[in-house]
Amino acid sequence: MKKTNLTRSAAVLAIAALGLAGCSTPNDDADTAPASQAPTSAGAEQGDGEQTGAANEADVEFATGMIVHHQQAIEMSGMVLGAEGLRETALGRETAELAEEIKAAQGPEIGQMEKMLGQWGAHDAHQGMDHGDMGMMSEDDLEALREASGDEAARMFLEQMIVHHEGAVAMAQTVIAEGQDAEARGLAQEIIDAQNSEIAKMRSMLEG
Repeated sequence: MKKTNLTRSAAVLAIAALGLAGCSTPNDDADTAPASQAPTSAGAEQGDGEQTGAANEADVEFATGMIVHHQQAIEMSGMVLGAEGLRETALGRETAELAEEIKAAQGPEIGQMEKMLGQWGAHDAHQGMDHGDMGMMSEDDLEALREASGDEAARMFLEQMIVHHEGAVAMAQTVIAEGQDAEARGLAQEIIDAQNSEIAKMRSMLEG
């Protein structure tokens, strides 16, 4: 009888063990999965350093820098439009028309680039632009334009804006070469085409 009882006890223990094993869930296996199988975020960098996101550092630098650059171009346009006697000559009237076109084109582009930065999660990124950086004017340059009038204001604006546009073209060429966001590169090409055309026009206006 003792041998029979021992046999029954062993059987009960074996059945209990099988029941506990059957209670395990698929999550138990997931908890022990190797870290290398964990999903990566879309913006994370892979092991070889390549970004999987849509934009890279060159794209962000382009957008933040060009916003500041455009803002100064709009400021300069407003200054020449307010110049005394500007519209009394043919050069002045043509310059006023160009300044209005610059404001109309670059204002929406600023909005587009701000939206792009938000989509990239880089809306808090800032890039300062100093005098000499990509054609940026100094405070003295701006003050001289502010105080000018008539054809003097027109010629000063054209000379300054040619340099300013050349800087914008260089910035746009950089992001086309180094950036990876399609929208940023597309906008850069539009800026190159438009501002090269305006540079040629302004040089022609200065030559009279």
